[in-house]
Amino acid sequence: MSSEVKLFGLWDCSTVVVTDPGLIGYISLEQKMIPQSYGRNASNRFWKSKYNIVERLMGKLMIPGHRGKSHKLTSGYCTGKGITVYNIVVNTFKLIEKQLNKNPIEVFVVAVQNSAPREEITTIEYGGARYPQAVDCGPQRRVDIALRQMVQGAYSKCFNKKVSIEKTLANEIIAAYNNDQSSQAISKKIELERQADSSR
Repeated sequence: MSSEVKLFGLWDCSTVVVTDPGLIGYISLEQKMIPQSYGRNASNRFWKSKYNIVERLMGKLMIPGHRGKSHKLTSGYCTGKGITVYNIVVNTFKLIEKQLNKNPIEVFVVAVQNSAPREEITTIEYGGARYPQAVDCGPQRRVDIALRQMVQGAYSKCFNKKVSIEKTLANEIIAAYNNDQSSQAISKKIELERQADSSR
C-alpha cells in the first residue's frame, strides 16, 4: 500500500518503529486510512496480532473487559458503536499531538511497549496445596493486558466525573509513554512483575 496513506488521513505510521524485540511481530502498524476490519478472521484468536494496533485499542474501548471475576461498571461511552469509538480515538490522538508535538501513533506504541508486563503469576496445585508460580507472559497477552489496563484506567477516571474520556485516555497514554506510575497500565505492570519476582 502507498506510503501516502495516513491513519485517519492525519498521521503517518511508516515512520513508527517497534523497539521491543519481543513485540515486533505483535504490534502491527499496517498503513490504513480507517483501522477497521469489521470482524474478519474473528474466529481465529491469533489473527488479531495482524490488525493495526489502533484498531485493537478501538476494540478494547468498545468492550473494556472486567476486573477479576466481577464485571466492571463502565461509562456511557462503552456502547459498542464504531463511530463513537472512532471519534474518541481521533480526539484523543489530537490531544496527545497538541500536548507533546509528536506523532501520537509513535507515542501510543511506546506507551504500549512500556506498559506490557514481562512476567505474571499463575496458581499451581501440588499435593492438595496451591502455590503462586511466576511465568513468562506471552507477547500477544502482553499487548492485550497493556491495552486493557489503559482503557480501564481511562474509564475509571472519567466515570461519573466532569472530565471526558478523550482527556483521561490521552493522559493515560502520555503517562505510560513517560513511564509514570500515575498510569494504571504502568502501576499494574510493576505490581504484576513484583508479585512474580516474589513467587519464584
